[in-house]
Amino acid sequence: MSVAFRVVFLASAALAAAACSPQVSRHGFQPVDVQPADIVVGTDTRDTVRARLGSPSVVSTFEPDAVWFYISQTTAKYTFNLPEVTQRSVTQITFDESTGRVIGVENLDLEDGRQVAFNRRETPTRGRELTVIEQLLGTVGRQALPGSEEDLPPNQRRRQE
Repeated sequence: MSVAFRVVFLASAALAAAACSPQVSRHGFQPVDVQPADIVVGTDTRDTVRARLGSPSVVSTFEPDAVWFYISQTTAKYTFNLPEVTQRSVTQITFDESTGRVIGVENLDLEDGRQVAFNRRETPTRGRELTVIEQLLGTVGRQALPGSEEDLPPNQRRRQE
């Protein structure tokens, strides 16, 4: 074997191996010094949580001052495949409405998630569904030809022969 062939073979093998490595991306809350799980129930308040962790990723819709969420997600994408979620972390911190102290910290991960079936926003109609042939041929013979001036559409005259 020639040296050039060996070099080309090794270079193509290295490129093939590099193409199999995933592209990893991280989204959402990225803890720097403190993990959300390090929050102490009963001692930390809204202010201390915000000072240690920063603003929450999401607050509760119905109780914005009572429940905060810190969400992070890691995805991996191989070559032409769709991205796959490899890690997800959701920390729910619940506060007492009156005192503002933490009353609960709950950690959820990828296994705790579930698929939600979205509404496709289709409204069912009454009657039966027509096939394509019935739709195409359904109006054949149902329309009467205009016989008098009253039957003509507005602003049109009968052609004089």
